[in-house]
Amino acid sequence: MIAATALAQATQPASAAKRLVGTWRLVSITESRRQESRGEKPTGLIYYDDKGNMAVQIMPDRPRAKFAGTSPTPDEARDAILGYTAYFGTYTVDEKLQTVTHNRAGNIDPSGLGDFVRRYEFLSEDKIVLRPLETKGGLTWERVK
Repeated sequence: MIAATALAQATQPASAAKRLVGTWRLVSITESRRQESRGEKPTGLIYYDDKGNMAVQIMPDRPRAKFAGTSPTPDEARDAILGYTAYFGTYTVDEKLQTVTHNRAGNIDPSGLGDFVRRYEFLSEDKIVLRPLETKGGLTWERVK
């Protein structure tokens, strides 16, 4: 009986919250409003820990000018952050709705604090798509090993 219980637990799929834990590398972005400012192949990482913390950074692959001086000019500063995404906070998973909510506590975009809900779809154990509710596009991520 103990062996049967252990076998049943071993064959049950892990919860989505447990499957999310780790570091994920950006593979692709489809139908994004920011695609032009990000370039053809932006790079990024998203991180979820087992305590409910998360962070994401997405960097454009388009050419960005280096600062001419020690402080950027307004144009240099605008160019540096245009298309860049960076925020951190906590997250919660709703397995019934298949959503993950990022509660953004800090953000490069001051207007982007608070909850941001995404639908999730595991394509495999090591690949996931996150889709903002307000768009049809999605961000595909691959687990970093």
